[in-house]
Amino acid sequence: MPGPTLSAPPRGVRRGAALTLVFVGVLAVGAATGSWGADGREGPPAAGEPPPARTAARPVERAAAESDDDGKSGTDAAAEAARSGTDQWSAVYTAREYEGFEQALNGSYVGVGLTTRRTGDGRMEVDGVQSGSPAERAGIAPGDRIRTIDGVEVTGRPVTEVVARLRGDEHSVNPLGLAATPGTPVRLGLQRGPEQWERTLHRQRLVAESVEVTRLLDRDPPVTRIKAVAFTKGTGERIRRAVRAAGPGEGILLDLRGNSGGLVAEAVTAASAFLDGGLVATYDVRGRAHPLEAEAGGDTARPLVVLVDGGTMSAAELLTGALQDRGRAVVVGTRTFGKGSVQMPSRLPGGAVAELTVGHYRTPHGRTVDGAGILPDLAARGDAEQRARTVLSGLGGGS
Repeated sequence: MPGPTLSAPPRGVRRGAALTLVFVGVLAVGAATGSWGADGREGPPAAGEPPPARTAARPVERAAAESDDDGKSGTDAAAEAARSGTDQWSAVYTAREYEGFEQALNGSYVGVGLTTRRTGDGRMEVDGVQSGSPAERAGIAPGDRIRTIDGVEVTGRPVTEVVARLRGDEHSVNPLGLAATPGTPVRLGLQRGPEQWERTLHRQRLVAESVEVTRLLDRDPPVTRIKAVAFTKGTGERIRRAVRAAGPGEGILLDLRGNSGGLVAEAVTAASAFLDGGLVATYDVRGRAHPLEAEAGGDTARPLVVLVDGGTMSAAELLTGALQDRGRAVVVGTRTFGKGSVQMPSRLPGGAVAELTVGHYRTPHGRTVDGAGILPDLAARGDAEQRARTVLSGLGGGS
């Protein structure tokens, strides 16, 4: 079971989104046994002192254990106990839900292999097609318009809803909010120019590409654009390789817009690509502060601009705050989401998992992210990427 967690916004009744954002590799907790893992960097708690996950979980565990007396399932009773508090991030998941979240952290998901974007007039277009996916086999191409999904018109709808429908985890499709299983069908109404057609695809388990690297050749020297959509396993190293592969004098445009977070250890690795050691963030658990440190040897000279928006969350905010506080990057965009609390998982009777808040993290300058977000150095909305590239030129990258 993963360790401390930074979760995405709750969907439904305080349930996490399809990607649970796990604070892993920083503090290993044997939540199932109540013991600190052998890989825990901070060492065990003092003698006789239970780990914070166990302490926080006790009321929820008690509710689950006493559920028979109330005629409820253990999971329902635990969820009700978690909801009764003031913490909006505490949640209880079934064993199946949590297994799916853990798979998502490894970059695995069930879907058809499409990324989408919404045009200025509200139309939904295919932005990318994953190699080897059902969408590619069906001949769908970037630029194709998605008109309907299972007969539902999607023009004007949020991208998040469209993605949920493609994956089968939209609540009107699946009341539990779970991703559909491989092999389930989804019918798309498509358009290319004047031609309209329908195609039924069957979802399959795919491995998501969390990092997309593009060289923007309209500048001299070129700009390397790194788009990170989530911090799943391996994301930090992919970012580090992209930075090392950039040509002499090339600036980096790190696009974290819409990045809902992920494994904080991966965000720390990403920070290590741009910093020569030093503090990335601190997090507190039961009043004790713990530092997160970058590795030495990062590229500290290459011009860097970070793009953010209201969908930049948790681990992505941690990375943004570190680069901003350390004076390493100019941040462009809009205020980030503001998710800076730390959750830790605990196995409940019956196999359910409770994730309860045990602390918060802060930027190197001590700023609290939770509820506040990160303010950009330069506010920009519709023209954010163009303004970011202008700033990068001013820094000497792609001038």
